Amino acid sequence: MSLTPNEKSTFIREGMLIRRNAVAPELISRARELVDDWYHEAMDPALIDGYTQRTFAPEFKSHPDLLALFAQSPAAELAAELLGTFRPVATMQLQIRVPEGRLSTPQPEKSMHVDGVACPHLDPNELRTFSLLAGVVLSDITDPQGGALHYQPGGHQAMSEWFQSEWSQGLTKQVPPELDAQSGTPFLGRPGDLLLMHHLVPHAVGRNFGAEPRIMVYFRVEHTDHAQRRLDALHDPWLDYQGLRT
Repeated sequence: MSLTPNEKSTFIREGMLIRRNAVAPELISRARELVDDWYHEAMDPALIDGYTQRTFAPEFKSHPDLLALFAQSPAAELAAELLGTFRPVATMQLQIRVPEGRLSTPQPEKSMHVDGVACPHLDPNELRTFSLLAGVVLSDITDPQGGALHYQPGGHQAMSEWFQSEWSQGLTKQVPPELDAQSGTPFLGRPGDLLLMHHLVPHAVGRNFGAEPRIMVYFRVEHTDHAQRRLDALHDPWLDYQGLRT
């Protein structure tokens, strides 16, 4: 389960790595059944903006079948290798991109951003940053136009430089113009694939022109000391990554 030297090099260079078929099928099956039931029976289309900005199925944010995707998969062990120590992961974020035309009000797109910095639903002076984003795929994501996450490999380094030189708290711009102009690389995968992405990698999500919902479960992993040094972690991309600092 340990990170290979090549995976460490990839993460340092690109700010992310992907483990295919990393999460056990039985964990995926239980989580997908729970999400499917909620999607078909409990989702309120009138709340689509809130779901998109925060989480779908907020009542399930601490459900054991969803938290198991992190705690009982390689995600937790790999996060510990990267960060050294991290705060307990007690909640998840469920993100669904609904197929185009299924809602009377279109689902909002997410422009290029890093989480917790100048988000539209936050006070610009408020930081809700973390260290590492872990994502588990629950649906087939084979079409870049099917609501796929688009990320910018290596963007964590550029973002760190921007945070040091130009950005200040209260600025509503989420990324510098040269990164905002890029469409990013689509993350494609199948149920059970695991994504580990540095918090500073800019990413965006567009509309889903496919026939089926795109479903991802995310976990925001925070180094034990991150809350006391949020600004410093924006300036130094490896401050929280004790497993990579050497």
